[in-house]
Amino acid sequence: MIESNAHKALWPWGAGKPATVFAMLAFGLLCAIVPLTYWIYGTFVLPVLVFVVIAAICMRGLLYTYPHDVLGACNAVTLGRAALVAVLAGALVVPASAWAIFGIATVAFALDGLDGWLARRARLSSDFGARFDMEVDALLGAVLALVLLVSGTVSVEILVLGFARYVFVLASFIWPALQGSLPDSLRRKAGCVVQIAALIILLFPLTPAWLLAPVALAGAAVLLYSFAVDAIYLVRQKT
Repeated sequence: MIESNAHKALWPWGAGKPATVFAMLAFGLLCAIVPLTYWIYGTFVLPVLVFVVIAAICMRGLLYTYPHDVLGACNAVTLGRAALVAVLAGALVVPASAWAIFGIATVAFALDGLDGWLARRARLSSDFGARFDMEVDALLGAVLALVLLVSGTVSVEILVLGFARYVFVLASFIWPALQGSLPDSLRRKAGCVVQIAALIILLFPLTPAWLLAPVALAGAAVLLYSFAVDAIYLVRQKT
């Protein structure tokens, strides 16, 4: 109870039932997504759909696995990042200003890490929060890779940067050894940072054409190395 009161002192605005606060934040972000995406793309259907799906999945996880009685600013930041990813998804169907896409992607990337810091500061760390953050990172990478592919900036090889994690997850259903738990790793976090940073460099309108392929290849190499290390670790744990 003392710890719970400390949470409320740090984040009094989130001291209600976590699911209720989450729903209110999600609704507020949805109301912001509609005019923003209409201004950027002239439509808001896909971004709204993406965000509603993300929010619904997260709400289920929150109801069943979240251990605290306060939502906290940490999860609010992650939800905000999810909203930015949903906004970026609009560029998959409607061409938009390269500077606008670059700016939104940069903000989403810059906020990564803030949620974890806030969770530790408020003693609200949880498996739910860590998984929420990881999945938003993965979705951001996938959306950015698809945006680059659709724009014609790069070729189909960019999908390695965007979908390596999803391939790993699919492989785990075929190879159950890959379903094991992994310890925290600075190398894995650095790989994620390199992945998103490379994608944002590729999105930057002033990046010279000759630099595109080296950046994409370097980012993909770092990411594949990180996944290979994790795969080897998990397989060895099962043998």
